Amino acid sequence: MNHKHLSAALAVASAFTAAAPVHAQSNVTIYGIADIGIVGERGGADGNVTKLTSGPAAASRIGFKGTEDLGGGLSAFFILEAGYNLDTGMQASSTMLFNRQALVGLKNSAGTLMLGRQTTPYHNTLVAVADPFATGYAGSIKNTFPDWGTNVRTNNTVMVASPTVQGWNGDVAYSFGEQAGSESAGRQVGTSFGYSSGPLAVRFAYNHKNNDVVGTPTAPAVLRGSASNKLLAANYNFGFIKLFAAVGIDKGFNAAPLGNTGNPYGGVPPTASTDGREALLGFTMPLATGTVMASVMHKDDRTAFNQDANTWGVGYVYPVSRRTSLYTAYGSISNRNGAGYTVANNSESGSGDRAYNLGLRHNF
Repeated sequence: MNHKHLSAALAVASAFTAAAPVHAQSNVTIYGIADIGIVGERGGADGNVTKLTSGPAAASRIGFKGTEDLGGGLSAFFILEAGYNLDTGMQASSTMLFNRQALVGLKNSAGTLMLGRQTTPYHNTLVAVADPFATGYAGSIKNTFPDWGTNVRTNNTVMVASPTVQGWNGDVAYSFGEQAGSESAGRQVGTSFGYSSGPLAVRFAYNHKNNDVVGTPTAPAVLRGSASNKLLAANYNFGFIKLFAAVGIDKGFNAAPLGNTGNPYGGVPPTASTDGREALLGFTMPLATGTVMASVMHKDDRTAFNQDANTWGVGYVYPVSRRTSLYTAYGSISNRNGAGYTVANNSESGSGDRAYNLGLRHNF
């Protein structure tokens, strides 16, 4: 670029900056999480694995969000959230910049409309209501409940959420499959509704996805049918202890994808369940100035493989300030009949049937 073109570009940029309203900059917030820990995994075909991992408790991320008052009680907002690996400095996704959330929406007293990449009602229910570990640490509900892939986030999604009325609220999400020649192939629908007031929270979530792939001139169509997930979760805070309970029902191909899609224990590869049930009981409890977390879970595979699993986890979070915490957690799984469930954490699927975390988390 020569000096003449450079001067012109700077003049245009200067004029645009001067024309931008000052108040539009003041309501944009930068936020995030920096989380890192030592993870030890045991019992898998890879033997003992010890490593430094980004995001065992909560995925490390940086986000941008903002709102604009449009008048008459209506506001516009956006969220752009990118995951990153604190141990290497690399992006969490090699194909997406804002892999966690990328959406814009409108909100008023009648409800909220959001469009873009976002988390599913099913996953939101696991985090907010079902799991004492909030899907993080070695005790994560991910160890047996199907919280992987498009059960967590979906592209091309329109979501409508109601306001809370006397403790009740709900939401509905529709994700376009966007496959040429078919309106149904690849689409996903989710919803949840529940009640939260005082010490009680209870919520039901439903997720349905079409697994078909439209054919092309060079590849035949793949007809895999649909999959569904039902989840009922509740928690109750007694003050000295908060109790959690959840049950899940999964049916169909890809309803319950395994976290570790390889062959973590060697031998005959495990088979993802297409007809299963899950159950969780857990609690959180104040101890000293920190919080104890614990849960037990059971996976009931009702296919001919009968690949059941039992798992338990325990953890402790110690806040050293309002935004910074130290934590430790341990999880263990007992697999039956060649089941392939592994002890995960928030960011990794795990490689064995036992694991521990020792970490540091900072919110900003």
